[in-house]
Amino acid sequence: MVSKSYSNLLDMSSEDMFDFQQPFRSLPRIVTSPSIKSDPDWETSNDDDSAGPASSCCVRKILVSNFLPLNYTKDEATGRLSFSMDDTQLLVQLKDGFPIESEVVYVGSLKVEVDPGEQDQVSQKLFREFKCIPTFLPADLQQQFYHGFCKQQLWPLFHYMLPICLDKGELFDRSLFQAYVRANKIFADKVMEAINSDDDCVWVHDYHLMLIPTILRKKLHRIKVGFFLHSPFPSSEIYRTLPVRDEILKSLLNADLIGFQTFDYARHFLSCCSRLLGLNYESKRGHIGIEYFGRTVSLKILAVGVHVGRLESVLRLPATISKVQEIEHKYKGKMVMLGVDDMDIFKGISLKLLGLELLLERTPKLRGKVVLVQIVNPARSTGKDVEEAINEAVSVAERINIKYGSTDYKPVVLINYPIPSYEKIAYYAASDCCIVNAVRDGMNLIPYEYTVCRQGNEEIDNLRGVDKSSPHTSTLIVSEFVGCSPSLSGAFRVNPWSIEDVADALHKATDLTQSEKKLRHDKHYRYVSTHDVAYWARSFSQDLDRACKDHYSRRCWTTGFGLNFRVIALSPGFRRLSLEHFAPSYKKTNRRLIFMDYDGTLVPQSSVNKAPSAELISILKSLCNDPKNSVFIVSGRDRTSLSEWFASCEKLGIAAEHGYFIRWNKEAEWETSSSAQDCEWKHIAEPIMEVYKETTDGSFIEPKESALVWHYQDADQDFGSCQAKELVSHLERVLANEPVVVKRGHQIVEVKLQGVSKGTVVDTVIRTLIDNGKAPDFLMCIGNDRSDEDMFESINEATSRCVFPDVPEVFACSVGQKASKAKYYVDGCSEVIRLLKGVTSISSRREVVRNSHVTFKDILEVVS
Repeated sequence: MVSKSYSNLLDMSSEDMFDFQQPFRSLPRIVTSPSIKSDPDWETSNDDDSAGPASSCCVRKILVSNFLPLNYTKDEATGRLSFSMDDTQLLVQLKDGFPIESEVVYVGSLKVEVDPGEQDQVSQKLFREFKCIPTFLPADLQQQFYHGFCKQQLWPLFHYMLPICLDKGELFDRSLFQAYVRANKIFADKVMEAINSDDDCVWVHDYHLMLIPTILRKKLHRIKVGFFLHSPFPSSEIYRTLPVRDEILKSLLNADLIGFQTFDYARHFLSCCSRLLGLNYESKRGHIGIEYFGRTVSLKILAVGVHVGRLESVLRLPATISKVQEIEHKYKGKMVMLGVDDMDIFKGISLKLLGLELLLERTPKLRGKVVLVQIVNPARSTGKDVEEAINEAVSVAERINIKYGSTDYKPVVLINYPIPSYEKIAYYAASDCCIVNAVRDGMNLIPYEYTVCRQGNEEIDNLRGVDKSSPHTSTLIVSEFVGCSPSLSGAFRVNPWSIEDVADALHKATDLTQSEKKLRHDKHYRYVSTHDVAYWARSFSQDLDRACKDHYSRRCWTTGFGLNFRVIALSPGFRRLSLEHFAPSYKKTNRRLIFMDYDGTLVPQSSVNKAPSAELISILKSLCNDPKNSVFIVSGRDRTSLSEWFASCEKLGIAAEHGYFIRWNKEAEWETSSSAQDCEWKHIAEPIMEVYKETTDGSFIEPKESALVWHYQDADQDFGSCQAKELVSHLERVLANEPVVVKRGHQIVEVKLQGVSKGTVVDTVIRTLIDNGKAPDFLMCIGNDRSDEDMFESINEATSRCVFPDVPEVFACSVGQKASKAKYYVDGCSEVIRLLKGVTSISSRREVVRNSHVTFKDILEVVS
């Protein structure tokens, strides 16, 4: 399976099918250096060994991110580049969570431009020395992809910033999105070069590369793909403003596992999938999964951790210890508050400074006793907004220092130039309090790093002249809008937009006792030290393996064009029902029994006019007029509507209200289910449902003779779903002693009598026919929703119990490709109508075929 190259992602189209049950040869790709792959050697593959996961080679973990975790230096004289691994990078640290035998390969861009003539040499050197595969995006593409679409459009949107005014943000630019697609395609091609076997895992990081899952899934249908979003994911009201919202969502859903820092971000993603794509999700045994065309896409909610060992090793450096001593001596007698932030518009640096200004204004006694050291990391992007944020922070700091400072005291120390990492660690260790005041941030590991550094070590304790058994303390002030906030229950949580809230938290931090500081520190340190980066990586990797465990047991089809591409995973025996497939069985049998659902099977769910078309009536008449056929419509609708609609189909059997009423033909009387009882329970249920109807705009109640149904398809999806869950619980409590069941279906809550189901209809009809000596030798059942699964189950049980004198031909068919008890599927209502029309054509032409030797192929051509 050699990597293909597409000049345009929209060229990726399909209607190809891949069968996981067929022997699959492991990928004949052995990568010794980037861009060099071994020639395919299909002849030497062993089919017996290839049906399952390959285990002969070392499993690779392929980590994909925008930039490779490398530092570089450039010799000014020769122009030669030298590279070294950056151990401070998350991608390097997380490999501690992988099994020791795993081989870790990195794919990403370099932070320096390399001459095209030297790229092959640099690629091989980086792969050989660091297992890194560079992507080498052209400079103009890098500008449009990273500084354009990622930083101007995705990054602000994911941080809740909309381009309301032209001077506050960039409007959507289709050309930038096309650059984003091209860049993701290049990254995906490099990932393909790194894949050695079917067991290799690909772990894609952050919003820069959200299209990679689709591109990889197109090329390798059962590849193991995980994606982790390090930034926030916005609410559906914000996200839905993105013109390419569906394409990005669908691409992410081609991953096997999607990770988020907090439940809030995951909840927003689920809401977007529900509102924009109409997808459902559920939690099973603690794992959240989204059903997506037969695949279950798992969600992982776990915050990233820090590498405790690395921080501790830097703390032990003589330079760090010396710097700690210098800081503590410089600010002796003062409370040092620390802020460490990237310079961008979402870190809330100015809001933090305004909070300090208000504190000093309100509390004169703290003047001269409190110092805020604000370390500003270099900005990762450029633009007017960043320049304004820098100027504003400097201006506020200068104003505070002029107003409340003196010749030997500055309330704000602004370090807005790069400092070495050991010096930053020293500030962590020497500061009494750390404040993170971002207005929106994905995770922010600063509080974790601060907590670890405040734990200190024996050298620092000796430096301070305290016993190593002395308590360690720390104080945290954390914005409630950063990802780490939920895990730091001992921190002061603030609304960064409220200057008063920030000032109050700063004041409380100055007023804590040593015992309180110790309790808060111990609580945080226990969590941070046990939930480190290795724990996070190990947990994600294990969940990815769990999410992929059924890759080899599913039969898959691929469908969709470009970014709408998707894999449809179904059970091995689940296949499309075609006329050519079942027509021979239909022709040779003499007692045929056909069950059909109505809504969503014969008439589309989206249809405004629910009455049957003239074409459908004609088809049903033809089916019923064949003396060998017994045809039943089995619906949840009331008998009055069904009787009126199908009045002209005199031989059609009808089961109304899920089988509470059944009629064998137009001349027969309606039979009532043996479960028929008084409906006193309606007087209990209906007032309750009325309350939910009144409080849920867009919902309504459908009264039936045997049931009450509350519909909420026209209500807000999230609110309707929440109300439905509460209504089910409410009804189950008050109707516990009544002969009814409460069921939640697709955007409905139904209360109906016990023992009434479509499955009971199937059992009743089959039993009656057998008792009358007319046991069917052909069974067809077509339906589209949960209630129809009861029919499929009854047919399966009847055939497995051998209730028939002779085993009939069975064709249970689901409308739509989804998990089902049926063994066949069709794509939609139009295909159902086409199949039924083909059946009637076969019946009407039987004599013609017999007398004129017309072939079956000729009939199919006529039908098509």
